[in-house]
Amino acid sequence: MVQKCFYCGREIPDDSVLTVCHVCGIKVWGEKMFNTIKKNMENARDSGDLCHMNNSENNSKKKSNF
Repeated sequence: MVQKCFYCGREIPDDSVLTVCHVCGIKVWGEKMFNTIKKNMENARDSGDLCHMNNSENNSKKKSNF
């Protein structure tokens, strides 16, 4: 499944930790802040603290006790 930028719709890599392309990320947060956010999210993913889930896939597998 191809991800698209939240702001402009440009395709971004599936393994991206953000759903924002590089160009829009810099326009929204500025270069220094965007790079910091991206680095911190990549570190969180690498250490297992970041979980991206497709809700449509998980809802079909997840059963509720309620």
